[in-house]
Amino acid sequence: MTPLPAKLEPGAPLVVWRVDAQRYASSWDSGIGAEALGGRWNPKGRKAVYCSIDPSTCLVESAVHRGFKVLDSQPHVLTSLEILDLRTIRVVLPEEVPNPAWLEGGTPSRHQQSWGKDLLDLHGVVVFPSAVSKRSWNVVIEPTVAAGSFQLRTQERLSVDSRFSPAK
Repeated sequence: MTPLPAKLEPGAPLVVWRVDAQRYASSWDSGIGAEALGGRWNPKGRKAVYCSIDPSTCLVESAVHRGFKVLDSQPHVLTSLEILDLRTIRVVLPEEVPNPAWLEGGTPSRHQQSWGKDLLDLHGVVVFPSAVSKRSWNVVIEPTVAAGSFQLRTQERLSVDSRFSPAK
């Protein structure tokens, strides 16, 4: 695993990253996309804001769901945010996940989503191993539970190298 940032200690903010379609950039912290569709660590009907610990993992995570064609041909925004209060953050190590298959690609089970929801309900911000980039980390925020412990840092136009979607 990629080491967690040294700043993952109380009193120091943690910067995390996400990609938003430009038309949804202003609602970056709502969690309504994950609420409508469900996610790896939340069931449908439960808000969650999915981020990554670094911009590269964020891009790969976005590409696996949207495809490089969409990232290359539709305007997106790279959003960075700071998690201000790390006292209640929960880091889940790979060996703590009840079923190692949960860290593989594919459709999550309802038990996986429920387990993630319970952690989000308790902590508000949870760091999970990435299922897409095996040595990286994702950060999932339950925006109601974590209210006041994170804030927008920057939003900039996403620039994706067009070699990811080369001309034929």
